[in-house]
Amino acid sequence: MSATLDPVSPSTHDPSDPPAPRPGRGWVLAGVGAGLAGIASIVGSSMSGAVYDEDNYGDPQKVADAMSELVPQLLVFHTATMVSCALLVVFAAGLHRQLRRRTGTESLLPGVAAGGLGLVAVAQLMGAGLTTEFAFAFQAPDGAIAPESVTFFGHWIGTVPWLWGGAGLTALALAAASLRRGAYPRWIGWTSVVLGGLTAFFLVSPAQYMAGMTGPVWLTVVALGLLRTSEA
Repeated sequence: MSATLDPVSPSTHDPSDPPAPRPGRGWVLAGVGAGLAGIASIVGSSMSGAVYDEDNYGDPQKVADAMSELVPQLLVFHTATMVSCALLVVFAAGLHRQLRRRTGTESLLPGVAAGGLGLVAVAQLMGAGLTTEFAFAFQAPDGAIAPESVTFFGHWIGTVPWLWGGAGLTALALAAASLRRGAYPRWIGWTSVVLGGLTAFFLVSPAQYMAGMTGPVWLTVVALGLLRTSEA
């Protein structure tokens, strides 16, 4: 009896095969875009803050009337938030891949970094989720929407999309990769310690919405740094 070997072995490498393509920089550019869009999201949210106007305190109808005049600002907020949300997913995937190469497959840092940005993406998705419902409802006949629900909506967009605290976890993972593993320039590590530490502090504090002031800035600075100082 003779044994027949499979002529095509999974481990066989043909020298004539073209080399595997090198990873591109698109994911880093996505990080820059996510950071800038995140800043625009926070600005758009702030410009839609009729519920926080002292002249409207305690009067849902005044809040609803003021919000009905802010539809352009609401649409800017919604678009910027969702652009940032989508680009964050791309950046998180690219950062996870790069960290695995630079810190080893057994390291927890890639998973923590990607998971932190995933939390932010979910907060942005949820934060902008009611915008369409209300932006178009303002064009409906009077009485089609309860003023009290508009007040709730105002508080929603003034809090949920600001929840960038998960980026603090990503920043601290990047800081550890930079300062302990030498995976990135030290200035990226220290920037992540300062801005990331503050963002992570907001994550666990009652004022967690304040992370929206620091998280997008950290992301923009670090993504630009990755674009300039490291290969993809």
